[in-house]
Amino acid sequence: MKILVTGATGTVGRNLVEQLVEMGHQVRALTRNPAKANFSEGVEVVTGDLTTPATLTPALEGISGLHLINFGGDDFAPLQTGAEIIAMAEQAGVERVTVLRGGSKGTVENALESSSLAWTFLEPVEFMSNILKWSYGIQAAGAVRQPFGDRKTAIVHEADIAAVAAGVLTSEGHAGKSYSISGPEVTTPREMTRMIAEVLGREIQFVDLTPDQARAEWGTFGIPQDVIEFLLWVYANTPPHGYTVVPTVEQITGRPAHTFAQWTAEHTAAFRAQTAA
Repeated sequence: MKILVTGATGTVGRNLVEQLVEMGHQVRALTRNPAKANFSEGVEVVTGDLTTPATLTPALEGISGLHLINFGGDDFAPLQTGAEIIAMAEQAGVERVTVLRGGSKGTVENALESSSLAWTFLEPVEFMSNILKWSYGIQAAGAVRQPFGDRKTAIVHEADIAAVAAGVLTSEGHAGKSYSISGPEVTTPREMTRMIAEVLGREIQFVDLTPDQARAEWGTFGIPQDVIEFLLWVYANTPPHGYTVVPTVEQITGRPAHTFAQWTAEHTAAFRAQTAA
């Protein structure tokens, strides 16, 4: 089976590419910047941009499985080109499509629902990889500074999201379904800080910021104001989907989802590294 992975240099996309290769499938990786690829031997890297569908024609040739994201560009704006992309996929003979969803339903999902393709929507909760953003504070000050320290999350390992996508793309029985994807436990930022400290064997303080303090600190890191306000709103109003454990990973892959402690053990180097001069 030949599979095209879009968003291939992203957190989930990179994991998906490598997992499909390990499973023995032919993989074509689409990226706007091939210099960032650095994939295993045998992965075919192609240049393309989902916001410019004309660039996808060569990438879709001979493809039977397609993994899509529903946003494009550095600003993660919702794709406005879904209808063109799905029409091209149908014409190219694509059979199965997965979509990594973020935010509300957009043009990609709407076009798929009206198409002849076997589509599956993947709806993960918060990514464990986002916690890597805490590494600087841990390295520099032995502290995690975040608002809403007791908010609940069923945070999920990025490799588990990719494993679900790989399973769906390479097996029958998933057409027309939407899969929520979570980790195996409900935790909080305060508890995650404690788990990181345990794995590292050092004390790490959790500093519970007020929303105004978070606005000020995040602004110094160059985070756009609209993104800051969105994050604060989500953290303060996390929907049940975000903290509900579901068995999707085990059902699709046949193994349990990774815990946050396991993820932390895999990334100790990031938290222990010396702060750059």
